[in-house]
Formats: sequence, C-alpha cells, structure tokens
Amino acid sequence: MEKVKIAVVGAGPAGIACGVEAKVSNIEPVVIFEKAQHICDTIQRLYRAGKRVDALYRGVEVEPIGVCKFDTETKEDFLKRMENYVKEYGLNIQLKSEVNKIVKVDQGYEVTVNGEPKYIADFVIIAIGIFGQPNRPSYPIPKEVKSRVFLEPPTSPLSGKVLVVGGGDTAAEVACFMCDCAAEVYLSYRRPQFFRINPVNLQNLEERVKAGKITLMLATDIEKIEGADNKVKVYFKDGKEEFYDYICYCLGGSSPKGFLRQIGVELDEEGKPVIDEYYEVKNMPGVFLAGDIAVTKGSIMLAFNIAHTVIERIKEKYLKK
Repeated sequence: MEKVKIAVVGAGPAGIACGVEAKVSNIEPVVIFEKAQHICDTIQRLYRAGKRVDALYRGVEVEPIGVCKFDTETKEDFLKRMENYVKEYGLNIQLKSEVNKIVKVDQGYEVTVNGEPKYIADFVIIAIGIFGQPNRPSYPIPKEVKSRVFLEPPTSPLSGKVLVVGGGDTAAEVACFMCDCAAEVYLSYRRPQFFRINPVNLQNLEERVKAGKITLMLATDIEKIEGADNKVKVYFKDGKEEFYDYICYCLGGSSPKGFLRQIGVELDEEGKPVIDEYYEVKNMPGVFLAGDIAVTKGSIMLAFNIAHTVIERIKEKYLKK
C-alpha cells in the first residue's frame, strides 16, 4: 500500500482547499479522493449554467484566513478558479475513487478505495459535502409520480404548473429560474415568513412575486402527494387539494451519518459528529472534518477557512513534534 501524509476524502471546495493549504505548508504527499468523475461535483451537477456561487451565507461576512478566497461569481468562473488551484499547486486528485473504509492501524489509517485497501495515511481529512444525500419529505413519493418530482434542483427549465417546496436560498433560486423560463410557479413554505434567504435572492423573489410571476404560499404544509391524470395531486394539511405538473423539493441535505458511523466517528444525541474546535474527531486522533460536514450551516468561504485551520492544527499538534 502507498504511504501518504494526508488522505483527503472529497474534491469539493473544502477538499481542494485542504490540498492547497498542505502544499503551501510543504506537507506531502497528499492524495485527494473523489468518487465522481470531476471535481466540485455538487456545483457541477446541481448548479445550472450562469448560476451565482455565493461567498457569503445569509449575508454573514467571512474574512479569509487562508490561501483560497473568492467573491461571488458565476458557476463557470468558480469552477475555473478551482481548476486553477488544482493545476497551480499540482494537487493529486484521484477521480472515480470512492473511499469505502478508514481503519486505524499501527502505521496510521488504512484507507480502502473502490473496495481495495490502497493507502496508509498519517492523517485523514473528510471533506464530503451534504448534498449527495438530499433531505426527503416525511411522506412517501408514489412510484407513478417520481418522474415529476425532483429532490435536487433541476438544471433545465420545466413547463406547466410547478410547485417549489422550501424556504431557503435554493428554493428561491429555483422558483425564480423556473418563472423566468415561463413556468407557472408556486412556492410553498411551512413558515409564515422567510428567514433563511440571503438579501439578493430575497429581492429577486419579491420582484417576481410583485410582477405576478410567482405565487407565494406561506404557512402551508403538505400532508401527502399522489398521481392523478399525469399530474401530481397535492394534499395540504389545511384541507386544500391542488394539481401540479412538477414538484421541486428544496429541503437541503443531511450529513452522511452512515459513512461516519461506519468508519467509527462518534456522533452525539442529535447525530452530529463529535469534534473539537479544530475540527478533529475526538475519538479518532488524526482524523478531521472539513466543509459542510463539520458545521451546522456553512459557506464556501467558511470551508476554505476550515481547511486552513485543519492544516495549521496538523502542523502545530503533530508535525512540530
């Protein structure tokens, strides 16, 4: 098996930033594993052409502390930025390489990739995102309507009557995108007002509501859905029933708890990984979390900063010895 100093799981913004920070600190060799066929899979797959990539979350300023930084820009510009980081710092990224297991051994951590133990790493940084596992509604989605139901943001326009479910940035962006593509859009949110949308998305949403392009359905909750005449019949908890051509659920994602449990990461009563202030897993010394998996609500700038913090911690706590 190949011996490396750091094994990074995930080649999204956090994973790439970890590789960059390690290179700048002269820590090598470092290998980054990505199960998809390209870097930044969530952005590649779920962001439509020209979509904004925001540096901030809920308008909260995050001051850069490491090498990687950016201002809000388009999907294409951001991906180009990340590709440039990979080239400039000569990062070793193994695509189509899914990490299945991480086991503590005498020499460090044995990393199993695509079903085969291949690497021994002194340190492991888990930088997988949460959108690989989108949250689902509590009620079942009938088989006959699955082609009309989206659990991830569609990257192509939909026609007809579209119901968007959710109250965050993704829901606002999907609703605006669909109405700009001439769909009849309805936005259902269970709370009476929005509180998780950044100012730019909220302004865009309000402008389209005022123009009659989006119908807001605040304080509405769905009880169940079923198929009817090639449409989706929606039963609301207040007794109303409506038909839609498509439903787009924008309910966020959840941490891959199964993977964390399988490799031995301790989770608290709420299912959150138990880590210290430097993002090191408390019951697995030398294993760190980075990006969305390490925080409740993160942003790309915060992911960059976490990468810097993790590498600095490895240097200070372990390598200086």
